[in-house]
Amino acid sequence: MKKARILLSAALAATLSLGFVSCSSDDDDNNSSANNNQVTDENVVDDDASAIALVNGVYSHWQPLSSSFSFIIELNSNKLISFEGEESEAGPVNSRFEQNSQTWYQVKIFNHLFLGIAQDNEAITTINNSLKAGKVTQEGYNAAVGKAKFLRALAYLKLAQLWGEVPVFTEQGGSTTERQNLDVVFSQIVADLTDAESLLKNYDGDPRIPSKQAAQALLARAYLVWGDNPLSAAEVEAIANTQTDPQFSKTDSRLEKAVEYANKVIASGLLKLDPEYNKLWGREYESNKRGTNEHLFTIAHDGDKVDAQGNHQTHCSWTFPFQNGEYGNGYTQNHTEVADDNLYDDWKAEQPNDKRLAETYFVEIKNPEDGKTYHYYSPIYTPINGKGVDQSYENAENLEITKNSVDRIEIRYAEVLLIKAEALVQLGRNTEAAEPFNQLRTRAGIETVSAPTFEQIKREWDYEFTYEQFSVLNSYRWKDLISSIKQVSNYKHFADDWKTSLGNTYTADQEAYFTKVHNHLKAKYNNIRGKHYRQPIPTGLSGEPLGIAQNPGY
Repeated sequence: MKKARILLSAALAATLSLGFVSCSSDDDDNNSSANNNQVTDENVVDDDASAIALVNGVYSHWQPLSSSFSFIIELNSNKLISFEGEESEAGPVNSRFEQNSQTWYQVKIFNHLFLGIAQDNEAITTINNSLKAGKVTQEGYNAAVGKAKFLRALAYLKLAQLWGEVPVFTEQGGSTTERQNLDVVFSQIVADLTDAESLLKNYDGDPRIPSKQAAQALLARAYLVWGDNPLSAAEVEAIANTQTDPQFSKTDSRLEKAVEYANKVIASGLLKLDPEYNKLWGREYESNKRGTNEHLFTIAHDGDKVDAQGNHQTHCSWTFPFQNGEYGNGYTQNHTEVADDNLYDDWKAEQPNDKRLAETYFVEIKNPEDGKTYHYYSPIYTPINGKGVDQSYENAENLEITKNSVDRIEIRYAEVLLIKAEALVQLGRNTEAAEPFNQLRTRAGIETVSAPTFEQIKREWDYEFTYEQFSVLNSYRWKDLISSIKQVSNYKHFADDWKTSLGNTYTADQEAYFTKVHNHLKAKYNNIRGKHYRQPIPTGLSGEPLGIAQNPGY
C-alpha cells in the first residue's frame, strides 16, 4: 500500500489547501485567491445532469476510505490485528494502539472526509446559483443538493465519532481550524440529514443513490450516537492516561428520536431483511441484484481501473489466499487478521446454531482451483474474516483479490432494526424491543427472547455486524473501550508461552506468526488508555500541520 500512499499524497497536496481555505470565513485574503479556482455555475452546472455529476465527484473522497475505516475502527478493538508489512506500518501501529498524528490511516480518513465536505459546500453553492439562474430544475436541485447534504452529514458523523469536536464549515461559512462543541457538530449533522430527508426521493431499490429512507436511517444512527452522550474533550482529558473507562450516560430525548427515525424507515415498507444472511456480501450480490432491499446505502466500487483503489476489504483480509503453509503452498501473513481463535470459539459456544458464524469466521475453506481444504485455526493459522471474502461467484476466493470491485455497505436495514431495539432497551422499553431484535435472531436461526437486555443487544451487534466497521464506535458509545480491550487477556495466544519457542508442533513460519499474534494482543492490553476514546488529530496529506488543536493525550 506504500505506492498508493505516495500517489495519493502527491495528487491531493494542492487540493488540501484549496478545499480547506475556500470554505473558511476567517481568512479573507486566502478566500479571494482560492475563489479564482473554484467551480461555478457559469462553467460547470448548466442542467440537472451536470448538477448531479458535480456532487458525484465527492465520491472520489469516499471510495479510497472503504477499507481504511477498518484499519481504525476494527483494529482499535479486540477483534482484529494487522500484519501489513513491517511492524512500523500504519496497520500494525493501529493494531497495537500506537497511532499518532502521522499514522497514515488517520491522516487519510480525516483529510479525505474534510476534502469531501469542502467539495459538498462548493457544490451546494454552485447548484443554488444555477437554480436561481434557471439552469437547474427544482427536481434536479433536490436530487443534487439532497445528496450533497447527505454525504456531508455522513462525513461529519464519522469525524465526530472518531475525533470528537471538529471544525464545522458549510457553504454559509465557518472556520476550518476552530473545533466546535459536539452539540454544534451533531446539530449540523441533524440539520443536513433533515434537509436530505425532505429533498431526496424514496428508496427505489438502488442503494448507490442516497434516498429519503437512507437519510432517515442515518438520522436514527446519529441520534443513537448523540443519545449516548459522546465524551467531551474535558472528559477524555480526565482519563487520557488511565486505564479506566468513564461512566455510561444517556439522553433519553435523543434516543426517542432514534426510535422515531428508525420507525420511519420501517413504516415505509420499502426495506426488508434478505432471508439469506450469507448473500449480503460479494460482487454478484451488491447493488440489490437479488432484489431483497436490505442494502440501504452503499459506496460503489468498480475495480482499480475505475476508482483507483477499490474496496480492499476483499483484499486486506484475504491478501494471500491459500498460503497458510499447507500442501507446500508457502506461508504468508494477511494485511488484517482475526485477533484470536477465541472470537470464533466463544460465539460457537454461545450460539452453535447461528447461521452468521460461518460467514463471519472461516476456520476452513475449500480452494476450487486444487480441490483441497485449507485450515484457519491453531496450530495452522487464526480464523479468517469471512465477510472480506467475496464468495458470490465461482473461484471468487482466488480472483477477487485482483479486482477490488465489491461495493462497501454503509447502511443496511438490519442496522435500523438493531438501532430501534437498542434505543428502546436504553429507554427501559425492553418488551417493545423484542420485535425488531427478534427479526435478526429469526433470520440467524437462534432463539428469540421476550425482552432483550442491554448485554444481549451489545452481543447482537457482534453477531450481526462484526468486521462491518462498527466495533470501536460501539465501544465509544457504550464507554467500555478499555474493558473490552482487556478481554484479550483471556485469549488463547495471550499466554506467555506463545512468546517463545512453541515446540515441534509448529513450523518456523507458524511459530513466527503466533508469536506475532501474541505480541499484538499484549500490546493492545498494555497500551490501551483513555485517550484512545479519540483518534489523534493528524497532519495534512503531505505532512503539513492543519492548525487544529490536538486531542488529549497525544
